[in-house]
Amino acid sequence: MTYPTFHNLIGGQWLPAVSGKSILNLNPADHRDVVGAFPSSHAEDVALAVAAAQKAFATWRLVPAPKRAEILMRASLLLKDRKEQYARDMTREMGKVLTETRGDVQEAIDVAFYMAGEGRRLFGQTTPSELPNKFAMSLRVPLGVVGLITPWNFPMAIPAWKLFPALVAGNACVIKPASATPLSVYNLVQALVDAGLPPGVVNIVSGSGPAVGMALVEHPGVRAVSFTGSSEVGSQVAQRAAALFKPVSLEMGGKNAQIVLDDANLELALDGALWGAFGTTGQRCTATSRILLQKGIAARFTAEFVARAQKFVVGNGLEVAVEVGPQINPSQVETSV
Repeated sequence: MTYPTFHNLIGGQWLPAVSGKSILNLNPADHRDVVGAFPSSHAEDVALAVAAAQKAFATWRLVPAPKRAEILMRASLLLKDRKEQYARDMTREMGKVLTETRGDVQEAIDVAFYMAGEGRRLFGQTTPSELPNKFAMSLRVPLGVVGLITPWNFPMAIPAWKLFPALVAGNACVIKPASATPLSVYNLVQALVDAGLPPGVVNIVSGSGPAVGMALVEHPGVRAVSFTGSSEVGSQVAQRAAALFKPVSLEMGGKNAQIVLDDANLELALDGALWGAFGTTGQRCTATSRILLQKGIAARFTAEFVARAQKFVVGNGLEVAVEVGPQINPSQVETSV
């Protein structure tokens, strides 16, 4: 069996993991389809990436914000041109249907457009001084190297949320994609590279959460951390970052309820509940995992919900007729039970 082999992006170079080991990325709808082999990295790889980011930051921070934004604008146009291919890649590695992966890539495009505009709005403040003959002002300055840890359920949109604001503000980044869906981050970063992003400004270190994620959090050269994932791991990230006095942004899981009252528009409520429960095969922090029904409509709503859910076409997300793709791996199936 032949399949592509990918490396970490460090300082503009594609380098294998120091360990020499790799992780196979399998299509959850067909395990015979190997998307690729990705590095199984560790703390040594993180250290190399942070050093490269620190070196790049010295010059990237001096690039005027509007010029940094122009790179994001070019990247957005490349993402737009490559949308269908990137969506298909995402369906192969993540499993959700093409209509959803196209939306995932589109969100990255939209964020790139938005943040490109922010390149001309990085305003500081002026304020009256309490001292005579003094002028008080503030400027926005980048932090330095930021560590980004991203999940598998929205493998391009969420990395875009993290990368693009950090870049337009002048930071250098080390990103750890989810080990189950690294290709979408590689595609996103490739668009940035092709748009003219200087080497080392964004670095990719692929591998497991325990081996790479915590090493990124704990590295002294990483000034801030942004994490999206489980509440359990997010708690560990928050505690370790706090001990090191690092700013940290957390986006974690939820247990979301939809409330339907007797006077509700039941067609609308059913549409929302079905999409909320089964969109992305229910693998979202915002998924509808509970429905609270007022007694007057409970029996009717439940019967109709079950009947509609049973009609969903489940299968390979690359097939046009499929409405619900597979869960990404056995551990998620076990989590759902």
